[in-house]
Amino acid sequence: MEQVTLHGDGISATIVGQGAELVSLRDADGTEFLWQAGPAWRRHSPVLFPIVGRLKGDQLRRRGQNYPMTQHGFARDRRFAWAKQGPSSCTLVLTDDAETRAHYPFAFQLAIGYSLAPRQLGVTFEITNTGDEVLPASIGAHPALNWPLLPERSKEAYRLTFADNEPAPIRRLKDGLLLPTPQPTPIEGKTLALSERLFDDDAVILDRPASASVRYAAERGPAIEMSWQGFNELGIWSKPGGAPFLCIEPWHGLASPIDFDGEFADKPGVMLIEPGAKRRLTYEIVLSREP
Repeated sequence: MEQVTLHGDGISATIVGQGAELVSLRDADGTEFLWQAGPAWRRHSPVLFPIVGRLKGDQLRRRGQNYPMTQHGFARDRRFAWAKQGPSSCTLVLTDDAETRAHYPFAFQLAIGYSLAPRQLGVTFEITNTGDEVLPASIGAHPALNWPLLPERSKEAYRLTFADNEPAPIRRLKDGLLLPTPQPTPIEGKTLALSERLFDDDAVILDRPASASVRYAAERGPAIEMSWQGFNELGIWSKPGGAPFLCIEPWHGLASPIDFDGEFADKPGVMLIEPGAKRRLTYEIVLSREP
């Protein structure tokens, strides 16, 4: 089975087996909220696992041995198995095998669940340590939303409004690695004005966000409220130079600090899951309209 389309009250979502990726999110009027891939970026909403961002030298170090690991990990390029499917929900599963262990020498199961409620999509990530040693892992969501949501609106008409004030400095990247010095936040109070220039230096990273939700909207038209649980960081990204999408990314983990040469298990932001234990993280997207 290549894909399924879930239907709910005022919402539909399409998920494919490749990468367990969400590829469409529409409201009852047929408005498409999700970026439909294209030359600017060939993905829709990849799952970042078992790393977020890049590792230094694209190498995962474990007990002094290096394993090749590309940016954002391998889950987005693997075919998941369909575990459950219903009219308004589904679950897909990825389990370690010889191919994953060549890059990530750990036993795991990653289950990704999608479920619809009225005008709401819920997404669940559940990581299970199926091995007999501590499992170090990071995971992140990477949904790309159309920007603008209506083609007749300008990009600058849109803003992000956080649930709480966000005064903390932000982090930035250089060549995909985390720079050591925080920078002043571009968020004024709760509001981040959006423009293409915001992403000249790659992603805007909140490594200690006060909020657990944010609203993406212009003064009128379609809007999105996104909330998350279990994630410690938030990335906001569009392609430098301009692209018709905006990514709002709850993360548990970060790119390697530019000067980090240690073991993967010691990298900042990595969760450590005991044998037999599980870690569950969730996010929700609510579709609405500004009057």
